Amino acid sequence: MNIKNYTSTIDASRSMANIEELLVEIGATNINKQYADKVCTGITFLLFDQQLQQTLPFHLKAQVEECFLILWKNVKRPRADTPDTVNNQANKTAWKILSDWTEIQCSMILLGQAKPLQMFLPFMYDMKTSETLFDKVTNGKLNLLPG
Repeated sequence: MNIKNYTSTIDASRSMANIEELLVEIGATNINKQYADKVCTGITFLLFDQQLQQTLPFHLKAQVEECFLILWKNVKRPRADTPDTVNNQANKTAWKILSDWTEIQCSMILLGQAKPLQMFLPFMYDMKTSETLFDKVTNGKLNLLPG
């Protein structure tokens, strides 16, 4: 398998902490984690946009369920504890990938290669509907694509 971090040993909580540190470095405020069944499902934060002169909410989600499905396909001989083991690994892998991705985005911002809104626009968050801009575009609630 040639997927980045698929065998990561970094705990998800450590990857989450790294994401928070990176976001603080680019000026994020009000960083919050969302939980379901005692498991963190995402990180929401606010960023002030200098050009727009307003504070914008964003939401990052580690795609743990999707990661589990991919990792599960590679299980050859499952045992009774295999689903838990794979789920634990999917959690580590998904959060580590999101941490690495966030590090790259924040590095581009800090080096003046991109603006925060440019890097995080798909993740702009509507707190009333609990949807990102990407969610709204892909589910047809917002038509931004040509054709």
